[in-house]
Amino acid sequence: MPVRMVETSSPSEVSGTITGNTMPQPCALLSVGQAFSGTQNVSSLQKDEAWRVNVRIQGYDHDRGYLCGTMEALNVPMADTPVVTFWEGEIVDTKNYTFYTGKWGATREDDIKHWTKFPSFPPLLPKVEADGGKSLDLSNYPYIFMRWKEQHFVNVGTDCGLTIAGFYYVCFSCSDGSINGFYYDPNSSPFQKLELKSTSVGRSGFSFSTYELQ
Repeated sequence: MPVRMVETSSPSEVSGTITGNTMPQPCALLSVGQAFSGTQNVSSLQKDEAWRVNVRIQGYDHDRGYLCGTMEALNVPMADTPVVTFWEGEIVDTKNYTFYTGKWGATREDDIKHWTKFPSFPPLLPKVEADGGKSLDLSNYPYIFMRWKEQHFVNVGTDCGLTIAGFYYVCFSCSDGSINGFYYDPNSSPFQKLELKSTSVGRSGFSFSTYELQ
């Protein structure tokens, strides 16, 4: 949730289902109630700045490559209170979603530019360039790639001075639950980095079995 620079409209495009191969396996550290804590670097040419960030997963549907949660920024200079947003995520699983975003203003070149910033991604690059990664077998890969899109502010209005027009490219480590991400929004400073560590496992939230995404 960087500082707003230019007003943009909310995207409405919905990704279609993608035929693929083997999906990432469920990971205990990526589950309902799991909490993460860390920082988001929001530095610009004018100043260096980092916000403390807390994330909690509130919902998860492995079969449909879907998860959702809340993100809380704690020391936002222009806000009197922590700023909380609700986000929805897409798991890159070769079935529902590939590495190509296809919306939110991101081109395939933008996708490759951001994914390659994760050290765990280069081994996958040839197949991603060929078909978006639809032919990849990710079932035993030790990292899970996602996109997180903030949908709305929870406790402040849209006039708070922040923007949620962009989205995060996210890489999750199955071994220790750490998360790295890069925020993409053409109207914000590029490559703002999100760094989170797993903190605890809670019980709040909801999982899915026969839930149908609209």
